[in-house]
Amino acid sequence: MHNIEIRIATVNDIDQLQQIGRQTFSETFSEGNTEANMKKYLEEGFSVEKLTTELQNKNSEFYFASVNGDMIGYLKLNFGPSQTELKDDKALEIERIYVLKEFHGKKVGQLLYEHAMKIAKQTDADYVWLGVWEENPRAINFYKKNGFVEFDKHVFKLGDDEQTDIMMKLQLKN
Repeated sequence: MHNIEIRIATVNDIDQLQQIGRQTFSETFSEGNTEANMKKYLEEGFSVEKLTTELQNKNSEFYFASVNGDMIGYLKLNFGPSQTELKDDKALEIERIYVLKEFHGKKVGQLLYEHAMKIAKQTDADYVWLGVWEENPRAINFYKKNGFVEFDKHVFKLGDDEQTDIMMKLQLKN
């Protein structure tokens, strides 16, 4: 797929971020979760207030992938104290890589991943880590293919459902 642009998102992009965030999360997880839990998570996790706070956080960055100006995916990175778990200054967390379903298999996720790795190198991170739902084999395989290994588990709450995320890590330095 050609002409994919990756750019940083700002507070001015809040509506686009909310739309692509809700759509990609819904496409990815609706099948395996109840409608009530999905509705609650989409409302809370992608509220304008929450996204504004995340966009204004100097230790988090969002990037959009677009084709001809149309958003087709996004990436969220967390540094130091903004990481969801480890809060390690020498690490970079990939909190989200989501791509619209119609663009799966077209290397959009790989481009966003490669952008994250570029940022990891620029920030001199020792390793990159992330959490991925244990029932998302597509994502687990994607990260394994890119050299990530499992190192722990944590709970991710979706509505009132406590789910297990596999924590994965890619060591960049010894």
